[in-house]
Amino acid sequence: MSMQAAQGQGKANIGVVGMAVMGSNLARNLAHKGYTVALFNRSPEKTRKVFAEHGHEGNFIPAETVQEFVNSIERPRSIILMVKAGKATDATIEQLMQYLDEGDIIMDGGNSHFRDTIRREKEVSEKGFHFVGTGISGGEYGALTGPSIMPGGTPESYKTLGPMLEDISAHVGDEPCCTWIGPNGAGHFVKMIHNGIEYSDMQVIGEAYELLKGAGLSTDKIADIFAEWNEGELSSYLVEITAEVLHQKDPQTGKPLVDVIKDRAGMKGTGTWTVVTALELGVPVNGIAESVFARATSSHDDLRKVAQASLKGPDRKVQVEDVDAFVEQVRQALWASKVVAYSQGFDEIRTGGIEFGWNISVADCAKIWRDGCIIRAKLLENISQEYSADPELVSLMCAPSIAPKLDEYQNSWREVVAIAARSGVAAPVFSSSLAYYDMARAPRVNAAVTQGLRDFFGSHTYERVDAPGHYHLDWSGDRTEEKVSED
Repeated sequence: MSMQAAQGQGKANIGVVGMAVMGSNLARNLAHKGYTVALFNRSPEKTRKVFAEHGHEGNFIPAETVQEFVNSIERPRSIILMVKAGKATDATIEQLMQYLDEGDIIMDGGNSHFRDTIRREKEVSEKGFHFVGTGISGGEYGALTGPSIMPGGTPESYKTLGPMLEDISAHVGDEPCCTWIGPNGAGHFVKMIHNGIEYSDMQVIGEAYELLKGAGLSTDKIADIFAEWNEGELSSYLVEITAEVLHQKDPQTGKPLVDVIKDRAGMKGTGTWTVVTALELGVPVNGIAESVFARATSSHDDLRKVAQASLKGPDRKVQVEDVDAFVEQVRQALWASKVVAYSQGFDEIRTGGIEFGWNISVADCAKIWRDGCIIRAKLLENISQEYSADPELVSLMCAPSIAPKLDEYQNSWREVVAIAARSGVAAPVFSSSLAYYDMARAPRVNAAVTQGLRDFFGSHTYERVDAPGHYHLDWSGDRTEEKVSED
């Protein structure tokens, strides 16, 4: 069918702007579920290409101008933007709004910063339209076959858009991996933290690999170990594909592919945003932060060059008497560190939900991450149940089914961190996650020293353990104490 013939069809149920892989796959997913989908791309050639290659898969209405595209969609219109975050998103919104009618819905499905989404939602709603910032996880394959979807926006917009998004999302049994997250920026906020957890999860997997490699195991053997781990409580998408990546041979040399991939990890910003936002909210996410810094260190060529020439230390060979026992210790440490990553991420979601007035259900977030998304894991079923049983749960680490397991695994966790330090193997997420666990459970931490120092040099005051109020000591005078305030 030609584009002209396609445009002669009835109205589309929904439109998609942006025909790169994610946008075109999402449009195809919608068509596979029986929806008629309008297609538009800034350069018409891409629209034509997608329609030529996939037009037979369902009902599509391709358009060459913004006006044609908007007019081809039934009202109230639902339009999904899958364009580059930033200025391109703003420009596309401006173009669309020239032709929209009151009550129409614009959904941004890209990885936009949640603060941009808050701004856009305010601007768009003032003109009579709905704006829905939506996190979509699952990569290119998930977009086509069923991703995890995290929409924000107004409850009214979800009544129109929600059923379509639920249809195309991944499902666990009859339950869609899609739910309304909260107003304005809530959806993109939750997706941002999903990606932060993903950073930590991947880094701690890498640390486990490096420790096993240091113990003398071959890459193929380590791949087998990850495949075995994926059959148990560590079962997850990332552990599953780690086994695949480690098993893969380089087509050119026949060596393990991982040995010829340059050890520089890239990043697009969402992990950094997670950490920056956590700092603003005062939420400790040190495991996630260490994973972001680990990627930065891997790409800091100047630092690595001079350090390799100048700095001495152990040879990174892991000396253990029982390799099989060490493999099990690493497995337990990996599970514990993964729990900390989720715990830190959910703490940020809980705190951000309060700070921004979103009232986010952490249980719902865990539920829609059970399938479709990159961090989908067996553990999320358990996490979802824990938050459903106790919506006020402050820390996942303290959940009834989690805390005893952390206690059971902590000796292995500590041993792995100690072995890594003795061997010269950097394990920033293993070690910082353990430090977070220990600091959280400590009856008293070293912050009293910090507060004493702050009062000494900056008169920042301190609180006492035996009386209310804030106090200041006259450090430069007779060292008498003054009560500065009552609260």
